[in-house]
Amino acid sequence: MMTAARPVETGLAAPGGLDRYPFAEAPVADRVGPPAWEGADTELGRVGRRTAGSRGRGLHGQLVQQLGQMIVSGDLGADRPLVPEEIGQRFEVSRTVVRESLRVLEAKGLVSARPNVGTRVRPVSDWNLLDPDIIEWRAFGPQREDQRRELSELRWTIEPLAARLAAGHGREDVQQRLGDMVEIMGHAFAQGDAITFSRADAEFHNLLIQLAGNRMLEHLSGIVSAALQVSGAPAISCDRPSEPCLAHHARIVDALAAGDGPAAEAAMRQLLTVQPEVERVVPAPREH
Repeated sequence: MMTAARPVETGLAAPGGLDRYPFAEAPVADRVGPPAWEGADTELGRVGRRTAGSRGRGLHGQLVQQLGQMIVSGDLGADRPLVPEEIGQRFEVSRTVVRESLRVLEAKGLVSARPNVGTRVRPVSDWNLLDPDIIEWRAFGPQREDQRRELSELRWTIEPLAARLAAGHGREDVQQRLGDMVEIMGHAFAQGDAITFSRADAEFHNLLIQLAGNRMLEHLSGIVSAALQVSGAPAISCDRPSEPCLAHHARIVDALAAGDGPAAEAAMRQLLTVQPEVERVVPAPREH
């Protein structure tokens, strides 16, 4: 914990001896009441796992984690001024730790620092929502369900497109492996082996994305898949073995073998609506 009592020789500047930060201090008029973190839960950093962006970085990583979660959860709302001196005192860290942590958060789009304005929290529209840290912070915050829906909708867009593109590549070796995965899924379904079924299902979709031949699509699909797992949403097309799920996988393989892109795309859309969790989030007209 960063706020635990520490030995005298901490390397922190003495009270009143902090250097001026390269971030302008927020105008006094903006600081109404105590800082938002006063009384905040000091256990905010305790999540299921450390994120890639902050793992193993000591106080710097912990402060990024704490402030990031407070911003994403809404404890530090949009346009909230962040005064480095107050952050340093609250979390008992040095000016260097605060400065570097705010730079990381700025790179993620969570805060902005401008001369004569100071460092402020930015609105959600400015966040890098595909940043691994932000994905994880949202997964453990009040926006969890929104994130799961958004990710599932994104997947519902990516994989049908990948199926259409894959039909035009005609790589028989990969198509054979896709057929092998369907066969493995069939055997696993007959034997009631849900684990093997799920592994073959996941491999099927990985192969299909590779067959599409679009590196950017492959990269985006990997981010979405990992994010779905972090968010607790299904990262495979079927949450349990079933005959409809198996049949739709087989239809995709048949469409790919025939080089029929529209049929492969349609079969993938049908597959992604098999399980209720995905069907619930399939994009549809929304009321405004």
